[in-house]
Amino acid sequence: MEKKELCVRERTYEQENERFSPYATKSAATRGRVREETPCRFRTDFQRDRDRIIYSNSFKRLKNKTQVFFAPQGDHYITRLTHTLDVSQIARSIACALSLNEDLTEAIALGHDLGHTPFGHVGERVIAKLAESGFKHNEQSLRVVDCIEKSGRGLNLTYEVRDGILQHKSTGKPSTLEGVAVSLADRIAYINHDIEDAIRAGILKDGDLPEHAVNVLGKITKERINTTINDIYENSYGKNCVQMSKEVENATNELRRFMFERVYEVSNRSIQDRAERLLTQLFEYFMGHPEQLPEPYAMILERDGKERAVCDYLSGMTDKYAISVFESLFIPTTFSLGGQTV
Repeated sequence: MEKKELCVRERTYEQENERFSPYATKSAATRGRVREETPCRFRTDFQRDRDRIIYSNSFKRLKNKTQVFFAPQGDHYITRLTHTLDVSQIARSIACALSLNEDLTEAIALGHDLGHTPFGHVGERVIAKLAESGFKHNEQSLRVVDCIEKSGRGLNLTYEVRDGILQHKSTGKPSTLEGVAVSLADRIAYINHDIEDAIRAGILKDGDLPEHAVNVLGKITKERINTTINDIYENSYGKNCVQMSKEVENATNELRRFMFERVYEVSNRSIQDRAERLLTQLFEYFMGHPEQLPEPYAMILERDGKERAVCDYLSGMTDKYAISVFESLFIPTTFSLGGQTV
C-alpha cells in the first residue's frame, strides 16, 4: 500500500528531528495550549503563535511606544517595535547557530514586550508605584496574550511561548533553551541600540564607553553584537545551555551599569517628570471614574476589578494616545460664544 503523503507540518517535524540539537524544543513535543485546537495542515503550533502575535493589536501598537527617548525628532531612533525586531533577529541568529527551534525563539521574541507601558521604563515605574498589586512588564505581556487580546479571549498560545514571554527578564528562568536565547538577545539588543541612540542624541560620545568593556566586546555596535553571539556559540554549542563566557558576560554587565548611570536614570529628566505626572493623573482619574473606561475594559473591570482594568488600559496605550487622552480630559478646548471663539 502506497504511503500517504505527509502534510507540511509533519514534514517539518521530521526535518526538526534530523537537524535539531538534542536539547532543542521540538515542535511536535509542545506541551500544548490551554484550549485545544485543530492542528494546522501547514504550520507548527509555534509558527501559528508567531503569526498570531504579529497580527495582534498589541504588536501593532509597539511602533508608537517609547524605548528610551520620548517622541524623538529623528527617524532613526529605536521604538519598542524596532527593539522587538532587533531582539528577534539576534535571538534567531543564536538559535540557528545552536540548532535550536527558530520558530519558537521568534515567537517568544516578538511577544516579549507586548505588555510594556507608554513612555518606556518610566511608565512601568509609575504604574508599579501606583498600583497596590504592583506591575511588571513581563507579567503584563503574558496577561496581554492570555486574557486581553481578542476581546478578552486571548491568543491561546502554547505553554513554551507563554513561558518564554514571562521569563525573558535577566532574573527569569525560562524552561527552554529558546527562551534563554531570547533573554540574552534582549539584553544584547537594548544595551547596544540604546548606546547608538544616546550618541545620536548627544548624551554620549564614542569615547565615553567603559574602556574595558569596549576592549572585550568591540568599539561599534556591529562588533559588539558579533562578539557576543560568537561567544555564546563557543560556550553553548552541543551543551544543554545557552550562555556567555564570564569575560563577555562581565563586559556586557559593565556596559549595562554604565547605561543606567549615564542614560536611563538621568537623561531627559524634565520629560520623564512630565510623563510621570501625566500617567499619574490618568491613573487617578480612571480609578475615580471607572465607568469612563472604553468598552473592552468594562469586561475586565467586571471580571478582574478596577485597578487591574485601569492598569491594563494605561499600559496598552501608545505614547501619542496617552497624551491625546490626557489632553481630552484635562486641557480646556475652545468653544464658540456669541460668534467669538473663547
